Amino acid sequence: MKTEVYSWRLTPGRKANLERVARRRKVKIAHVLEMAVDEWLARHANDIADDEEQKRLHAIAQRYIGVIRGNNPNRSANVSKLVRQSLRRKYAR
Repeated sequence: MKTEVYSWRLTPGRKANLERVARRRKVKIAHVLEMAVDEWLARHANDIADDEEQKRLHAIAQRYIGVIRGNNPNRSANVSKLVRQSLRRKYAR
């Protein structure tokens, strides 16, 4: 079901050519425009896929944004020290 409307301006010559070709082919201008949009979108399908991948990654990352462990209000001020301590524990010999 079509529910969205999109309009734009075009030159009189382009509009006349569009109407002429649509009339010759016995199709509505809306159909010609839909075919043009479908063709353009097919050529740029990777852009759409990339957007979907970004949405997926953002949804995953969103779960961790703002998560603070340890209940330490000074954690950001001490992050270098905490990272060094963590690395020492992990790789201690």
